[in-house]
Amino acid sequence: MLEHQNPRFLRLPEVLARVGVSYNTISRWEEQGIFPKRRHLGPNSVGWLEHEVNEWCASRKTREDAEAL
Repeated sequence: MLEHQNPRFLRLPEVLARVGVSYNTISRWEEQGIFPKRRHLGPNSVGWLEHEVNEWCASRKTREDAEAL
């Protein structure tokens, strides 16, 4: 896919807005392997690959849809 060839990194405020949970929840989910891991972009910055966050969000919607049936 094109998005994998030109990856876009999301910074924390955008990740929090897209996922709708707190920073502590994101951190806990990362440690548990539930949420994609952040990448170090520099000495004082991190980001998440946009396509990984999008895929995670899509998988959550799929699971909720399946449970509703």
